[in-house]
Amino acid sequence: MEEGSGGLRCEVDGEIATITLTRPDKRNAQTSAMWSAMARFGETLPESVRVVVIEGEGPSFSAGLDLGAFSGETGATFATAAKTGDAELEQVIGEFQRGFLWLRSPQFVSIAAVQGHAIGAGFQLALACDLRVVADDVKFCMKEPALGLVPDLTGTKPLVDIVGVPRAIEICLTARTVGADEAARLGLAELVVPREELGQAVRDLAAALLSTDRDAARATKRLLQQAPGRTLEEQAAAERAEQAVRIKALFAPR
Repeated sequence: MEEGSGGLRCEVDGEIATITLTRPDKRNAQTSAMWSAMARFGETLPESVRVVVIEGEGPSFSAGLDLGAFSGETGATFATAAKTGDAELEQVIGEFQRGFLWLRSPQFVSIAAVQGHAIGAGFQLALACDLRVVADDVKFCMKEPALGLVPDLTGTKPLVDIVGVPRAIEICLTARTVGADEAARLGLAELVVPREELGQAVRDLAAALLSTDRDAARATKRLLQQAPGRTLEEQAAAERAEQAVRIKALFAPR
């Protein structure tokens, strides 16, 4: 299964789905049409998919928002919504966020394969994924505040969850670049590899993830995602409930 839509290619091959940003001449700058396409792909993802990979063609993962969008259809949408009120503007932004939110689903593990520039929306797309495998030339940057905007594509919570509030403030409000070594130290990258080894490293990680039991993997991801918001007692209860389901499944008559 394969489909393409204005700067995006979406493919499903067995248990692995791949979304490729296909605007290398624009350093894979993103548009609202791409976000809509990502949301649609997520909504129609087959149940069989266990790993979702996000990658970018060319030397950059994504240089962020295509600023030309502000003078095109997206700009017209913003202008119209701005005249009607905050609720309308928030609804428009909420539609954009749909392209990122589904990547957290416990039904699969999402991996960002990041090389070169991952700026603004590119950084947030990487943060929307569960895991980040990065090339040694990666350049993360949260550029929005420097442009008079805020990061609004669901990137602030994972950034704070990973690096903490003080470091997130420093990274965002200076709009500085975070390279591969620092990304690994801060936990923004699970693995750093030479640029030419990025594709193989992602394939190896996907294979390792697929080697675990599907239902146990999904239940474990649910437990891990929900752990930060629970007390120890609440998490222990959640573990008991999930394990009871797994044991019943293992010992059910066949």
